[in-house]
Amino acid sequence: MKKFFEDIKKDVKFKAAGPGKKLTEDGSSKSPVVQSNAPAKPRQAPTEGAQRAGAAALARIEQQQRPRLQTSQDAIRLQVKKELEAEASAMASDQKLATSIEGSKITNKDPACFSVSGVYFTCPLTGASLTKSEREMHVKEAILMRFAEDQVEASIMMIHTFNKDREKVKAAVDIISKYLDNICKNPTEEKYRKIKVSNKVFQEKVNCVEGSREFLQAVGFESKTLPVEGQENSEEFLVLGEQEPDKLEQLKESRDRLQKGEPIRAQLDRRPQAFCPSPHATRFELPPDFYNLTAEELKREQQLRTELVEKNAMLRTKAMREREEQRERRKYNYSLLRVRLPDGTLLQGTFLARERVAALYQFVRESLVDGWQPFELVAPGGQKLKEDEEVALNECSLVPSALLSFSWDAAVQADIAAAGGQSPTLLKPELQESIKTLS
Repeated sequence: MKKFFEDIKKDVKFKAAGPGKKLTEDGSSKSPVVQSNAPAKPRQAPTEGAQRAGAAALARIEQQQRPRLQTSQDAIRLQVKKELEAEASAMASDQKLATSIEGSKITNKDPACFSVSGVYFTCPLTGASLTKSEREMHVKEAILMRFAEDQVEASIMMIHTFNKDREKVKAAVDIISKYLDNICKNPTEEKYRKIKVSNKVFQEKVNCVEGSREFLQAVGFESKTLPVEGQENSEEFLVLGEQEPDKLEQLKESRDRLQKGEPIRAQLDRRPQAFCPSPHATRFELPPDFYNLTAEELKREQQLRTELVEKNAMLRTKAMREREEQRERRKYNYSLLRVRLPDGTLLQGTFLARERVAALYQFVRESLVDGWQPFELVAPGGQKLKEDEEVALNECSLVPSALLSFSWDAAVQADIAAAGGQSPTLLKPELQESIKTLS
């Protein structure tokens, strides 16, 4: 570009130089001068400002570059940028739409239209029926109330229930057990009956576990401030007095109870319910408690649904289908199952999605008068469920809800009929009396 402008300037100067002449001509010869009546005006030199402006304009012209041609890489970058911007815009709109749709679908429904009012649990310590939000606090309160009856048992419950990190619980239990083992093996050694609270191992492994100090105090340790050899200041110790043989046996028993302790968890209340035969047996409306979606997953639910049509239109590998099935299973923690009995009556119960098929068989058996007789359960699609097979409900596509068919073992029923027996009574009286109409 610079050379282009230099060529133009040279051409202008060449034309402004006038007609040419031969080198052999006399230099003194003068070309004829055209006379003019107008007086000649002297040419004024440009001002300093004009010179600066012209120089700046020329510099801009000389420095200006030609527009760069767009290469294939530029086109790719531009296309990727456009796609990213479009994707971000689509995600934002989908999330907004999913929030409004899912929110109205799950949270704004009339509770009366749900197939079940919610998921409930039973406290193993008090027998109280609890909602999901109530269960954890209620169990903690029940454990703390146990201190009035059995401090050792209550503190063991605290250690195993209040702390979620099972590795930390195991480490604390092992160290406390070691304390008690040393005391039982060396009952006269005072050093084994003193625990320095500021000790690094005690602080990092034991004291940080909720309930550990309560257990040590329950077995007889007392907090005391004692002088430390070589130090001016006293420190806190947990001290156990000298133990009699019978007390040592109690220490061993408490140690064993601590090692065998288990977390106290509220048990799922199946809420068994019987319904009259109904054409609406396959219609389920689940409350929000059944969902295991995070807020972000809930927002993307609508987007996943819109993609389903496209996915069904293309060929998918077995691995792709399995991944999608697993994702669907993880969306729910619970499953509402109905079993259609031979007379058309419906038996309904709530289950954990990860429970085994055996739990379903046990539930049905406990609801029947003659549950000892063999029977079969058939899932939607004709799949026969095997009671002894270690398969979870969500692996059988029985989440979040399903209607199953019940049938007695044909061979056993034929033998009963041949012996002059009658068809077995189905539901237990308490369920039969509370039977409802399914709307």
